[in-house]
Amino acid sequence: MGGESSVGRPRADLVERSMPFLPVGSEIRQVFIGQAAPSFAFFLVTYLTGLTMFWIKYRCVAVTREAIYVLDSSKFSGGARPQQLLGTMSRRTRLGPVSGRWGRVMLLGEQHWVHKRFHAQIEAADREIGFEW
Repeated sequence: MGGESSVGRPRADLVERSMPFLPVGSEIRQVFIGQAAPSFAFFLVTYLTGLTMFWIKYRCVAVTREAIYVLDSSKFSGGARPQQLLGTMSRRTRLGPVSGRWGRVMLLGEQHWVHKRFHAQIEAADREIGFEW
């Protein structure tokens, strides 16, 4: 558990930890972790030094056929342990494209940075609703 995400298989640990916050019967199609920061420079300082970690917001994002669920996660888990549902976005929302080591994604009006290991999950979510990169 907890390895790299592939296009067809979301990380099992993230799926399991996200399910309690979703409607009963939901099927998570894709899942990824993001970190909210006011700018990439601010985020980069946290990534390199940890000095601004307490100002970064950690999110786990679960995508189902019906909606996109944005979950608040604990800082010390790096986003891998959701704690509450923050909000729901329309499933017709385009998440990508993302590129580079850290791709930018807008979630609930905030910019988030998503590591490249999760980019395939974002691409798969967009492709399922008809967006091509």
